Amino acid sequence: MSPSRKTPLHEIHRRLGATFTEFAGWEMPLRYSGDINEHNAVRGTAGLFDLTHMGELRISGAQAAEALDYALVANASAITVGRARYTMICDEAGGVLDDLIVYRTGEREFLVVANAANAAVVSTELAERVRGFDTEYTDLSDEYALIAVQGPVAKDILAPLTEIDLTTVKYFAGYPGRVANCDVLLARTGYTGEDGFELFTSVEDAATVWQALSEAGAPHGIQPAGLACRDTLRLEAGMPLHGHELSTEVTPFDANLGRVVRLDKSGDFVGRAALADAAERTAERTLVGLRGTGRRAPRHGYRVLDGDGADVGVVTSGAPSPTLGYPIAMAYVDHACAKTGTELQVDIRGKAVAVEVVDPPFYSRNR
Repeated sequence: MSPSRKTPLHEIHRRLGATFTEFAGWEMPLRYSGDINEHNAVRGTAGLFDLTHMGELRISGAQAAEALDYALVANASAITVGRARYTMICDEAGGVLDDLIVYRTGEREFLVVANAANAAVVSTELAERVRGFDTEYTDLSDEYALIAVQGPVAKDILAPLTEIDLTTVKYFAGYPGRVANCDVLLARTGYTGEDGFELFTSVEDAATVWQALSEAGAPHGIQPAGLACRDTLRLEAGMPLHGHELSTEVTPFDANLGRVVRLDKSGDFVGRAALADAAERTAERTLVGLRGTGRRAPRHGYRVLDGDGADVGVVTSGAPSPTLGYPIAMAYVDHACAKTGTELQVDIRGKAVAVEVVDPPFYSRNR
């Protein structure tokens, strides 16, 4: 087995006392001061994340938009320069290979950001799908570092370090600029349920940008944050994770994300026929939120039961919610059991524990 890759911030993480874990071939910080402390920092002030393990793929050329229209379920042609869109790359059967964010960085240029665990698969598949178009495809994953600052005071921390007027940076946008005198692509997307920014930097500039954000954020209580709290944050925000809520076994419609599939766009795209069929039928199982009782949380793979103890679904993600104070989970359940307010049970190590079907997100900063 080849050794895990290290991000350009690895030594900084080590000095900060990070506990590391292997993830998608990378040695990544799992936690620093503790999962709950880091989670609460993002909810209350700000957290600083190293996301360099994500994949960055550039498609450019005269037919770049048309190529992505064919390759992805989104209508890439409709994305304006400087904006971004959440989308998916599906197989011919409509199964989800990965969920992505696509930035339009120029009239004839796009940056596709893939999840770390699927970056190699997406890169190979995307390269093949755009081959017949007048485009140039480049996998830039080794050239980028990615740093995210997330939380209610993220804007206050970042503002002194850049000449970009952050009040004009819209949600799901990406602009070239400078932070701490380093060139970046500054984005405003996020995966925590909080406001924040993502900074795509060169590998060489990563440490400079991280250190500047750490110093600017110190008076605000910024904390370095690892993958563990990132998972509980995204779960509270009802955001799916590939390999849990998303996979090639489900379509976007099963996951209540059919809105990202643009069946109204002109031309064919991979998976169109299967997805058009999925849009017209009722899924056997659909993704729902579950609110637990007591202290024990449903976990990935646990069985969901009806009142008679019959299997009606499976938990995809679950954890105690640090923000809300009770267990939460997402699960695929039989369509007949998916109505909000339905009382179900989860088999937690042989004991049936009561849960209630709720609509995610469990947490929203706007509530």
